[in-house]
Amino acid sequence: MIQAENIFKSFGDLQVLKGINISVKAAEVLSITGASGAGKTTLLQILGTLDKPNQGRVLLDGTDIFSLKEQKMADFRNQNIGFVFQFHHLLPEFSCLENVCIPGFIGHRKVAEVEEKARELLAYLNMDHRMNHKPSELSGGEQQRVAIARALINKPKVVFADEPSGNLDRANTEELHRLFFKLRDDLGHTFVIVTHDEHLAGLCDRSIHLVDGQVQQAIKSI
Repeated sequence: MIQAENIFKSFGDLQVLKGINISVKAAEVLSITGASGAGKTTLLQILGTLDKPNQGRVLLDGTDIFSLKEQKMADFRNQNIGFVFQFHHLLPEFSCLENVCIPGFIGHRKVAEVEEKARELLAYLNMDHRMNHKPSELSGGEQQRVAIARALINKPKVVFADEPSGNLDRANTEELHRLFFKLRDDLGHTFVIVTHDEHLAGLCDRSIHLVDGQVQQAIKSI
């Protein structure tokens, strides 16, 4: 599904990634761990096309994504990639249903089709009773479920999650962890998750540990 080859990234004189080579299989749940400053989020943003490497390439399902022109890359991102962040980035003036629909509308899909899919996802995530609520009326765990539905609305090939449980309490964290694996098992989604949570990392199919911008080890979870 994903092949990253010889990825280097610097910000000025600071070299953050130093020759990263990783691969991710379809329907795999992969975690990326490491101390603060190890390069986890930078790597995730490059894999998700939100940033570009100084050197190296990323193939996503056979497409060399950084060979695409800007608009083609934006279209590719919209159609193939979903994102879940620590802070949910829901638009406060819109309802849950409207927030979930936005990527579908950006992708120029039919309104009725997008709304139907959004309702299905919110029901699947046990949020059908909250469809018309604004984000300010939801708990942190509920907001994160809406953000997950939004990430899935265009049926992406891969979902990138950056510290998705970092803003949640333990109960909601456990629920979120179960949800990722249920989505993989039920819908076949691929997940790449940056996390400090050792418990979540241990549940994943594999865990890649970064140290000072390099892959120190890849661990097969038991």
